[in-house]
Amino acid sequence: MTKAERTRQFIIEKSAPIFNIKGYESTSLSDIQEATKLTKGAIYGNFSDKNELAIAAYDYSCSSVMGRISEIIKQSTSAKEAILAYTNYYVQNWQFVFKRGGCPMLNAAVEADDHLHYLRDTVRKSMNRFMKTLQQTIEEGQARNEFKADVNSEEYAATIFTIMEGNILLAKTMNDPKYFQLSANRIKYIVEQELVV
Repeated sequence: MTKAERTRQFIIEKSAPIFNIKGYESTSLSDIQEATKLTKGAIYGNFSDKNELAIAAYDYSCSSVMGRISEIIKQSTSAKEAILAYTNYYVQNWQFVFKRGGCPMLNAAVEADDHLHYLRDTVRKSMNRFMKTLQQTIEEGQARNEFKADVNSEEYAATIFTIMEGNILLAKTMNDPKYFQLSANRIKYIVEQELVV
């Protein structure tokens, strides 16, 4: 990377957790300056405005989560193991999730849906990508005769995703990691009772 690319990446990495914790509208330029120790001119020399930085920071946060989840899924030896490993990631890493402000997709979705429309398409794309990963995992299980052939992979992927995201919201709001385990238990039940052949 060039020096300019490194600076841009540095700003994204430093500002991403701030946007996720404080919110995309509530995060100020001074918050970003404090985190990066850069001047306003240096920040806006790399981004046309706060919205462009917010989208880049959101993409970075989502890519980080997706990267970890994708790696867990790739290392799994079966579709069932992959889906359960996805849910157990949050059970095992709840402190990290709490420290980073929760799920970046969930946090941004609330703001994007209500009023930050410039973020909406980006959030939708990342959610679709995440659900598509779950859907493909289910379809791979179907292709290996691990999961029932007649189940709707798209519907189950959306269901699993919403159970997990809903419980992340509960866990963060109630400040109680037990909700991660509740979602993991429910998804395990669905997998074993409704998906497995």
